[in-house]
Amino acid sequence: MARGYRSFMRTGQWGDGREAAVRDHVLANAISGDPASVLAAMDDFARHRSMLVNVGDEKGLILDAAVRKAQPRLLLELGTYCGYSAVRIGRVMPAAARLVSVEFSAPNAEIARAIIAHAGLADRVSVVVGTIGDGGATLRRLAVDHDFGPGADDFLFLDHTKEAYLADLESILAAGWLRPGAIVVADNVGVPGAPDYLRYMRRHEGKDWRTVEHRTHVEYQSLLEDLVLESEYLG
Repeated sequence: MARGYRSFMRTGQWGDGREAAVRDHVLANAISGDPASVLAAMDDFARHRSMLVNVGDEKGLILDAAVRKAQPRLLLELGTYCGYSAVRIGRVMPAAARLVSVEFSAPNAEIARAIIAHAGLADRVSVVVGTIGDGGATLRRLAVDHDFGPGADDFLFLDHTKEAYLADLESILAAGWLRPGAIVVADNVGVPGAPDYLRYMRRHEGKDWRTVEHRTHVEYQSLLEDLVLESEYLG
């Protein structure tokens, strides 16, 4: 387990082939063009074969509700992994909306693109390889290729390196991309934890942000508690 975690932190994959295996499982078992079937196949794989660091089915309901509440047009996700949350967001966002998901691992991005395409969402969900903290290259690419700019971002989902949550949010705020009323959802604020992000949101409550703290569980089990933050940007 420790070896797998080290591999995951370094490469974005656990080192035992589970990411490619879940893609193959989806392509073999999920109905093409049916996002709900794709999610069910991924949940089944994570529960019965190998754990996946997806947002999962329990916390996914919080994400679903936040997207429906925001009614966004342009959405940004940081941390694609195998594409589970991208499919989840894509299936509930408005018909004319677009989601761009940023993933630092190129192999994961290819796996996610295959799963997103199988779900029938490739025309509205894009995966970009990069990181927000790379000195501005990914921010420039998002601006030039995907129309991010002042006030353009209606929804942000954070599910990547927990230590980067606050720094990446501050980079996006500095670029002026979030419009007042935009929703930011952050997974795993409890486990493995993003304490600086949590302190920031609590310190700015009622000033720049209005946050709901959802107490839930780590994906695919019911014993270990987790925390998901849903924050509205007040501008």
